[in-house]
Order: sequence, then C-alpha cells, then structure tokens
Amino acid sequence: MLQRIQSIWLLLAAACAFLTFQFPFYTGTNAELIPSAVLYGRTTLPIILITAAIGITSLICIFLYKNRKLQLRLTVFCIALEALLIFLYYNEVKTFTSGTYSLTALLQPCIVFFLFLAARGINHDSKIIRESNRFR
Repeated sequence: MLQRIQSIWLLLAAACAFLTFQFPFYTGTNAELIPSAVLYGRTTLPIILITAAIGITSLICIFLYKNRKLQLRLTVFCIALEALLIFLYYNEVKTFTSGTYSLTALLQPCIVFFLFLAARGINHDSKIIRESNRFR
C-alpha cells in the first residue's frame, strides 16, 4: 500500500488539505474595515466541506489500491474539487479591501500537483498490469 508512490502523493495531498484548516490563506482588511482579518480553510462552510472532502477522499484512495479504476476516478474528482476550492478562495479574497496572500496559500497548488502525480502513478500501474496480462 505505502510502497506505491501514488500512496505517498495521496498522503501528501491529504496532509496539505488538512493543514489548510490551520494555516491562513490570506491576511488583510475586510469589507467591515477590520484590520488583520484572516481567511482560513475553516472560514466558510463551503470551503470547510470541500477541503474536508478532498482530504478524506485522498486518504480513502490510498486504501483502494486493488481497485485502480475507482482510485483514478476519485483522484480526478479530487482535482476537480480542488479547482472549485481555489475558485471559492479567490472569491472570498475579493471581499477583502486590501491584504496579502500568505505563504501557506501555496498549499492549494501543491494539493493539485500531488493529486496529479498520484493520478499519473495510478495510470502507470494500470498500464503495467494491462501489459503483464497481455503476456500471459
């Protein structure tokens, strides 16, 4: 299970997703002119639900190593959810009048990158299995 490289990528994607609950995405002044308002992964309900779904689904995908087709579908689904999450984050950033992105905002592109690498590894495993079945 963990000897497959895509399991490591999925674990890293899940860890990054859960870290976004703890670390800020954006810090600035919001529309109510409150200084040092912070946008976390736990700020709004849609962001919380999608972030949790990405983290939990990534962890579940690790244990679906015998069903590579489902594992690949769920990984691609997580990539789509992450794209939606990035869209929601940037819509929330528009509510701020001024501010800066935190360094930990880079966790979002890292999640996409790790999920992409996991999908590539799953696809590679499927290709190896198909080729080995052809030789039998």
